[in-house]
Amino acid sequence: MLKAGVLGAGHLGKIHLKLLKQSEEYELIGFYDADKKNAEKVAKEFGYKMYENLDELIAEADMIDVVTPTLAHFDVAKKVISAGKHLFIEKPITNTYEEAEELIKLTKEHGVKGQVGHVERFNPAFQAVADRIENPMFIEAHRLAEFNPRGTDVPVVLDLMIHDIDAVLSVVKSKVVKINASGVSVISDTPDIANARIEFENGCVANLTASRISMKNMRKSRFFQRDAYISVDFLEKKCEVVKMKDAPENPDEYAMVLQNAEGIKKQIYFDNPDVSANNAILEELESFADAINNDKEPVVTMQQAANALKVANRVIANFNV
Repeated sequence: MLKAGVLGAGHLGKIHLKLLKQSEEYELIGFYDADKKNAEKVAKEFGYKMYENLDELIAEADMIDVVTPTLAHFDVAKKVISAGKHLFIEKPITNTYEEAEELIKLTKEHGVKGQVGHVERFNPAFQAVADRIENPMFIEAHRLAEFNPRGTDVPVVLDLMIHDIDAVLSVVKSKVVKINASGVSVISDTPDIANARIEFENGCVANLTASRISMKNMRKSRFFQRDAYISVDFLEKKCEVVKMKDAPENPDEYAMVLQNAEGIKKQIYFDNPDVSANNAILEELESFADAINNDKEPVVTMQQAANALKVANRVIANFNV
């Protein structure tokens, strides 16, 4: 079992602590939180060992799980990697692409592994259809959330939209060539609602919308490709695959058949895969343990997370254009 330490014991940090404690892949040795009052409260309530000194926690761990505010990511991650320890870090990887590049370089120099918490890659609905998404040419995503003061220290693009940016980049194997975006600040100092149109070299277009001041929560993506339409509901953990094939000469009376102006007939049919329930956060953490123990590439590499951050920052830069 890998000795795991957690840095940050806020809302998400407490979830990570609980799951690492449950996991059969890790031995949770304890945590460090810069807010001593909060650290003492968490230690007392849950019984986790509280470290008074971050360096001591890093020294005793094999892997550090960083769940701090984004602005603190770079400095603490650098310290973890430089100590020769494996790093799991929440998204976004860092505040800037240049910082992310420096961390990637450090992991290679120190021979350690890093994985970033883009948890939607482990959403069972997305996992069920990921291998069926082949060369999508249009993607539409809506990620809407009710207002929560947590996360408003960064634009909604880095808070919410980056999940969809990462998911899109994982299935579109082409270079981003153009981004148009708009953002509106309603209650925060940074945009609370944003829309981005991302164009790829191969002709694919992704239209992403994110809001953190909606009346209801929604996390849906739709992928359109030749002869198929795939929808993923990340919130409800449901997916749908609608395919088209050449219609037989004598289709079943209940078959859905479309005919175009040229007389070509296509039959519509559903090919929905089973969705296996999972705890996505636990699965991402345990997949990292597997990568460390078996010297494999992590599911969400630091380079992939850096690429998502680069696109996200380009979206933000477009707000003022």
